[in-house]
Amino acid sequence: MGRKLFMGIDVGSVSTNILLMDENEELVQKIYIRTQGKPIKVLQDGLKYIKNRVLPGDIILGVGSTGSGRNLASMIVGADIVKNEITTHGVAGLKEREDVSTIIEIGGQDSKIIILRDGIIQDFAMNTVCAAGTGSFLDRQASRLEIPIEEFGKMALKSKNSVRIAGRCAVFAESDMVHKQQLGHNSEDIINGLCEALVRNYLSNVGKGKEIKPPILFQGGVAANIGIKRAFERILKQKVIVPRYFDVMGAYGAAILAKENWEKTKNTSFFGFDIVNANFQVKSFQCMDCPNNCEVVQFIRDDKVKGRWGDRCGKWSELTPESENKLA
Repeated sequence: MGRKLFMGIDVGSVSTNILLMDENEELVQKIYIRTQGKPIKVLQDGLKYIKNRVLPGDIILGVGSTGSGRNLASMIVGADIVKNEITTHGVAGLKEREDVSTIIEIGGQDSKIIILRDGIIQDFAMNTVCAAGTGSFLDRQASRLEIPIEEFGKMALKSKNSVRIAGRCAVFAESDMVHKQQLGHNSEDIINGLCEALVRNYLSNVGKGKEIKPPILFQGGVAANIGIKRAFERILKQKVIVPRYFDVMGAYGAAILAKENWEKTKNTSFFGFDIVNANFQVKSFQCMDCPNNCEVVQFIRDDKVKGRWGDRCGKWSELTPESENKLA
């Protein structure tokens, strides 16, 4: 007898996460891949990895997609649920702690804060502009210091002296870091200063005006950095909790929502793993039928149009069986 599984897919600008969970909402399999501007290929590669690790008799009962590429992912796999990152991170956070009040999420290229009260998302904010509040900032500084990013947090914990580094801008932070090196500060203190700079930047931009109450969950890939976790705890003077599946919480939340959908409908739109061999293309054209001149995007699988979006009036996106295979 095979397992009943649910899939969550989170396609972001930096990474694509795919996971499988069982009926008890326990993680069975996961994969993290760099998107590298090739979301279709990366998603197919990730699904191929998952396909090779499911057991004979296992069945996928539902699929949820999230992230900036959630609509594209839905078109490719046949997702049952398509939700934004705020919703899926909130759902996953509530699974970890029913009483969670604040979710801090920091990824490679963006960061967000989610405020919950009594199990309901009440407010949120996102930062997609300043790199100084994201994981890519730490990656770049680790490269400058010639230190593996995996060792960054451990080295920060060894710091004995506080070194303040300007963190309001990634460019100024880099310049200030070089200056501190020239003054003779050791790497541990500089790394700790960078961790605290990232946290200050996050709180002054993303968390500005928000009431950050405990319990506080720290999600996203940067939560693996214990130096950042400690910096949050020191500045907020609160305990910060890192969930079990901190690095794939968006995909985890999507899988939970897919499970809830299946419990209501007992049905799934999942195309199956054969899609790993399908030929996908994305083409666009400009509709000249009205002054809007919308750019309409066509999603094509094996030379057949399977979806369109981008039109304001719905003329192209509202496909019918008669029109869906006609290329514009």
